[in-house]
Amino acid sequence: MSIKERMSGNEAVAYAMKQVEPDVMAAFPITPSTEIPQYFSKYLADGQVDTEFIAVESEHSAMSACMGAAASGARATTATSSAGLAYMWEILYVVSASRLPVVMAVVNRALSGPININNDHSDTMGARDSGWIQLYSESNQEAYDNYIQAYSIAEATRLPVMVCQDGFITSHGVSNIELLEDEVVKSFVGTYEPDNYMLKENSPMMAGPFATIPYYMEIKRAQAEAMNTSYNSIENIAKEFAKISGRGCSFFEEFMMEDADCAIVILSSSAGTAKEAVKSLRQEGKRVGLIKLRVFRPFPGKIIADTLKNIKTISVMDKAESFSGMGGPLYSDIKNALYETDEKPSIINYIYGLGGRDIKVEDFISIFNDMLNGTDTKDTYRYIGVRDKRDE
Repeated sequence: MSIKERMSGNEAVAYAMKQVEPDVMAAFPITPSTEIPQYFSKYLADGQVDTEFIAVESEHSAMSACMGAAASGARATTATSSAGLAYMWEILYVVSASRLPVVMAVVNRALSGPININNDHSDTMGARDSGWIQLYSESNQEAYDNYIQAYSIAEATRLPVMVCQDGFITSHGVSNIELLEDEVVKSFVGTYEPDNYMLKENSPMMAGPFATIPYYMEIKRAQAEAMNTSYNSIENIAKEFAKISGRGCSFFEEFMMEDADCAIVILSSSAGTAKEAVKSLRQEGKRVGLIKLRVFRPFPGKIIADTLKNIKTISVMDKAESFSGMGGPLYSDIKNALYETDEKPSIINYIYGLGGRDIKVEDFISIFNDMLNGTDTKDTYRYIGVRDKRDE
């Protein structure tokens, strides 16, 4: 039986963390993720969990502690944002190369500079090639659901997982949520019993060794193969979670895509705003739709290409700049996925929401109308919602 509650996204993740009850949590505070370890430390102080909480001196140390704990056979977790994630950069790569199933809650925030504490996706997009699976959450409910599934995904694939949600928008926004019972969550994640770990009796092993030329490339290839074969695990775990929760989303959600002529592709909380635009335009008889990605790494290229191949025009929304001069990171992956389709849709990239800049339903309606009206698609790399002196 589900438990109806009202929670912020941060509290929802901390509650999921309490239900999973990892062996180790190491954390250093950074806005807007600070509440997650704060909530969790209260559960610990109240005797509701039996977790070793390590208050470290930096985010680099937090991920290092998680790495050591995971290598020793423990379930390990942390939470961070923005520059905190950047400070972990070195250890992100070591954790993934060591095939350690660490789970990390990331509350997305702009990456300096200039200094900005508001939401965009520059932090996790900067880490997209670090070998971590990345799940993105539209709502507080999805942040809760994704965090619970993350342990099963990480342990099935032997890859670490980031569970991302939008800073302040969902992290601090309170909404209705349906929680699972503690026993249901514990049964779903099961008991963690790794085959090999440093503290395993009579089976010594090394973690994080120096890899010379004869070994390094093979390790990277093994990581790539693990990522490439993780699709089945992600999909199967999503199906199992749907059975216990009644909520299911595998790699992406299709919203009113049945007969759509044009579509928006987007991540996280802004999908909710875009859906309102879709509903409004559908009432006018306009055939528009939306794809909201839940899984960004591994990128579900083949599946999404099959879904989008008959769409006439696609607008891909990026809440991060890649400074390639060719568009944002989501746009690049979508365009690459569609490269081999016979009938290639027109694809436009919009950079939006940087540093917390608002985007409204009216903005999405304008984007849809531009696609429907066949507005010039040669200019495929656009900013929306930016003050531009060139227009004066």
